[in-house]
Amino acid sequence: MVHTPVLDEPLGFERINRGYDSVFQLGRLTIGLVVPIENYSQGPVPAMTRHLERARLAEDLGFSALWLRDVPFNVPSFGDAGQVFDPWVYLGLLAGQTKRIALGVASIVLPLRHPVHVAKAAASVDVLSGGRLILGVASGDRPDEYPAMAARFDDRGQRFRASFDYIRHVGREPSPFDNPYGRLHGRMDILPKPSSGRIPLLITGGSQQSPDWVARHGDGWMVYPDAPASQARRVQDYRGRTAAADRGPMPVMQPLYVDLQADPDATPQPIHLGLRTGSRHLLATLRSLEASGVNHVALNLRHNSADIETTLQRLAAAILPAFTA
Repeated sequence: MVHTPVLDEPLGFERINRGYDSVFQLGRLTIGLVVPIENYSQGPVPAMTRHLERARLAEDLGFSALWLRDVPFNVPSFGDAGQVFDPWVYLGLLAGQTKRIALGVASIVLPLRHPVHVAKAAASVDVLSGGRLILGVASGDRPDEYPAMAARFDDRGQRFRASFDYIRHVGREPSPFDNPYGRLHGRMDILPKPSSGRIPLLITGGSQQSPDWVARHGDGWMVYPDAPASQARRVQDYRGRTAAADRGPMPVMQPLYVDLQADPDATPQPIHLGLRTGSRHLLATLRSLEASGVNHVALNLRHNSADIETTLQRLAAAILPAFTA
C-alpha cells in the first residue's frame, strides 16, 4: 500500500543550503568532527599537525561536517585555544581545500563582533564553498573576553538578539532598517548574498534568551552533551515549542568528546563531556542519541590517546556506515 502523508506529518527539515541539507535529516543522525582533529589534552594550544590533510581525510572517509570555534583569546580559565586560526580566515582556506563536507562554526560569539562583519564573512564563505556553511551563534560564556574588548558582559543577551536580527535582515534585499548596531536607509546593501538567499543560523544553548525565542528564531539548536534520555526530553520540549510557533521541526545537534580505544569491546569510562570507550559502545551511544531525536553529533578527539589517522579510519569503518543514508 502506498503511504499518503497527511498535512500535519513532517516530511523533513526545511531546506536552506547545501551544507545544512546534507547534515540535518529528520529522524536520522549524521557524524561530524570538531577541528582541530588532534590530541592536545596536555595543554590548551594544539599544534595543528597535518590539519589540512586530516580535514581532507575526514571528507574522503565520509564525515558530514567540520566544526570550528570562535576563540579570540587564549584564556587560562577556559583552557582551550580552539583551532588557533581566526574562524573566518580558516573557513576560507577549508572552503578551497575541500569539496563536499559541510563547514560549520560552533559558535560565533555575536556580542563581540559587529553583525555587518559577521554577515559579510558568512555570506562570503557560503558562496565560496558552494553553499556549505552552517553558522552557529552564541552569546558567549567567557567573561574575561568582554573587558578585553571593552564590551559589557551583563547585556550580551540583548546585543545577541539585535545582532541576530541584523544578520537576518542584511541577507535579504535592501530595505530600511533601524537597529542598535546601525541604521540602514534602504539603498545600502551588503554583498555577497548567501548562495541560497539565507545563512542557516543555529543557536547555541540558551544564548541568554527564553526557550520560546530560541524555538521561534533559530534554524536549529546546539546543545551540550547529555545522556540520551535527557536529550530526548530536551528535543521533545524544543520541537513542541517550534510547533507552537507555527514552525516545522528544527534539527538538534551536540558535541561529544571521544577517546576511542583499539579494543572494540572496551568498557566505557566517562571523560570531560564524553567517554573513553571502544567502537561498539560508542555505536550504541550514538544510536541512542539518534533515537532521542538528536540529528548530528560532532566528535571531538582532543583527548583521544590513539593515533589520529588510525582513529579516523576506525570511526569510518565501525561507526559511519550505521549513519549513512
